[in-house]
Amino acid sequence: MTDTQQITLTLNGEAKTLKVSARTHLADALADAGSSLPVLGCEHGVCGACTLMMDGVSLRSCLILAVQADRADIQTVQGLQDSPVLQLLNAAFLKHQALQCGYCTSAMLITAHEWLNSQPGDISRQAAREVISGNLCRCTGYEAIINALVEVATRLRADPMDSQPKPAGPA
Repeated sequence: MTDTQQITLTLNGEAKTLKVSARTHLADALADAGSSLPVLGCEHGVCGACTLMMDGVSLRSCLILAVQADRADIQTVQGLQDSPVLQLLNAAFLKHQALQCGYCTSAMLITAHEWLNSQPGDISRQAAREVISGNLCRCTGYEAIINALVEVATRLRADPMDSQPKPAGPA
């Protein structure tokens, strides 16, 4: 019996076929396939650095076996670059200096993106704090990240059209 399996998945819109060991975690398989994200931190699901989206739901890629991702749609923060919500988050993170070393940033953005796209009822500082509670950051002290999240949530609440794709301008 072989210990490897061929899987297919979509990574940031690109079809990939990978040959993986039955025990390879998704984060490791993506790294072996040349992806720079997600990053690995603790490899125990505690730090959240390896968070990505699988079939529209955020998860820790160090806790998922690659074989479980067969036929899945995987998105790292790189796959969300065209998202208006991510563009608002990027601008708010820069404005509030909500990133320093950048190690946790992609996971923070994925987590925040999922929250904001769920149209949360509660957009308070406490709600934002709870949203990112599964993502550890050693640099910022979280306040700048919370400020950025609350700003974007407030903006989207005031103008939901901000989350819609903008029409292309004249070529």
